[in-house]
Amino acid sequence: MQTLSDLARAAGVVGAGGAGFPTHVKVSAQADTVIANGAECEPLLYKDTELMTRAAPQMIAGLRASMAAVGATRGVIGIKQKRHAAVAALQAALTGSDLELLLLGDYYPSGDEYELVHAATGRLIPPAGIPLQVGCVVHNVESLWWLADAAAGVPAVDKWFSINGAVARPQTFLTPVGVRFAELLEFCGGATVPDPVALIGGAMMGRFTDDWQQPVTRTTGGLIVLDRSHPLIQRKTKPVAQMHRIGKSACDQCSYCTELCPRYLLGYDVQPHKVMRTLGFTASGGVNWSQWGLLCCACGICTLYSCPESLFPKEACDQAKTDLRAQGITWQGTGRELRPHPLHEDRRLPVKKLVARLGLAEYNVPAPWTAERPAARVLEFALNAHVGAPAEPRVQPGERVRRGQVLAEIPDGKLGARVHCSVDGIVQAVGARIVVETA
Repeated sequence: MQTLSDLARAAGVVGAGGAGFPTHVKVSAQADTVIANGAECEPLLYKDTELMTRAAPQMIAGLRASMAAVGATRGVIGIKQKRHAAVAALQAALTGSDLELLLLGDYYPSGDEYELVHAATGRLIPPAGIPLQVGCVVHNVESLWWLADAAAGVPAVDKWFSINGAVARPQTFLTPVGVRFAELLEFCGGATVPDPVALIGGAMMGRFTDDWQQPVTRTTGGLIVLDRSHPLIQRKTKPVAQMHRIGKSACDQCSYCTELCPRYLLGYDVQPHKVMRTLGFTASGGVNWSQWGLLCCACGICTLYSCPESLFPKEACDQAKTDLRAQGITWQGTGRELRPHPLHEDRRLPVKKLVARLGLAEYNVPAPWTAERPAARVLEFALNAHVGAPAEPRVQPGERVRRGQVLAEIPDGKLGARVHCSVDGIVQAVGARIVVETA
């Protein structure tokens, strides 16, 4: 008899929140608590909210399946209290259930798994650790939606998706995996700015792109469309070397970046202001001090909100992690006791303030659900859009494929995820991506 792990592996289920960790590994563990992450703390995105509003029973079925697989006795769904329609849908689906709703405040980053585990259980994940070390498994709600499909033998080929920002019709919808961004932009009525670019996955932690031929993957949560001249885009696209030069010359060690850091406030020894000091140190000094960036979760608050001089502490922490990893240096601990800061609750960052600081107030509008689905003639399937080794192609150019068919397989003995076709079509090319033209 196949286990849920077998079924999740066969269906290509991965973490839909952005990381893309293969779910079949998570559901093969043992834990006492499973947490559904529906916090959706990135501003302007609504795909998780719409999923919980419109598909609560299926998501809950995935949550129960995960609980049974890992032996959990407690299931918790984390969602912002302000998502009234989604909360109502979940409450209706949970009538008579022993599952719990965890209603969260409207702050960023409420969806960080360290924050969510602490809010749900009171437990603190060990520094540089994972939720499993404190008896928890955390899934994005879309991963649980896929997991319910996987239990029925249906692969992960459709994606809940939001587009917001400078578009004619901000929308949330279901799209086949593999559709190019340009098709989705057209589906939303096109851009309303002369030189549109996008942030993939959110305004704070999202990646910049001006390549509209990129495809949707299972980890793409949405697009925030802005003009290239927007101040947020200008900050995110500044060359890293320039960011560091500015920090070296201007940082006055005010420590606001540390005092408002959510991981620091939760009790972890993340101190971006000390990492900023390293910009003016010798190489040996950098190694000594950069350890205070190793526990950074890259939420971006320090760079995009806290710093009064508009410097780049998050990017300094990114560089510290990269440099130390290259030298084989891992977190060794600093002797600080792991317990929340006395002002942990009082220093939370309201999303409304964050949106204003980012210059996105004019775009802070709903992206309402539409049952219409985007159509595309040509789709591309990335083979490396997950944690682990790239998937290995199992099709050839000219081959006719069906929706749900395996396009690429996990390499033997490696961590990875299968890739399935989301449409009926004909394979046009096989490389780093598999290109399929609809039949």
